[in-house]
Amino acid sequence: MAAFAMIFMATTTTAQQQFSAREKAEFVNLHNKARAAVGVGKVAWSDVLAAKALEHASYCQKQHIPGPYGENLRWSGFGDSTATPAFAMSYWVGERPYYDYRSNACVGGECGHYTQVVWRRTAYVGCARVTCNRRDINLGTIIACNYYPRGNIYNERPY
Repeated sequence: MAAFAMIFMATTTTAQQQFSAREKAEFVNLHNKARAAVGVGKVAWSDVLAAKALEHASYCQKQHIPGPYGENLRWSGFGDSTATPAFAMSYWVGERPYYDYRSNACVGGECGHYTQVVWRRTAYVGCARVTCNRRDINLGTIIACNYYPRGNIYNERPY
């Protein structure tokens, strides 16, 4: 009985909230604005990548899942209406000051989300949003974006 209770408490329920056409366009536009600032080409939306991002987001895990795609994750509080493209992108692009091009390293903070956004060979992005709720805790809403080709290749510069 105790084992059943532990399994029951660990069960995660998710509410998938597909992005509207306007939100998809906003993601693409915000990516392309950041990319234009460093002189790299545009990205386009991919429903295939969005489906993969939805698959990962549905696990409601804060760590990245290894795979063939690049990935950015952003969490907001439970019931928080800020889980928007602008919310995620401001966080990721906000890492820009920490990327030092000369040393090709993050200096003074995290910058890997930013470098994935502006990775020069990336051509497609797809994103998903899932609200995660476990029986014992409200985890919040996760936005996951997947990128192809992936960025953040060791010893390579993003642009």
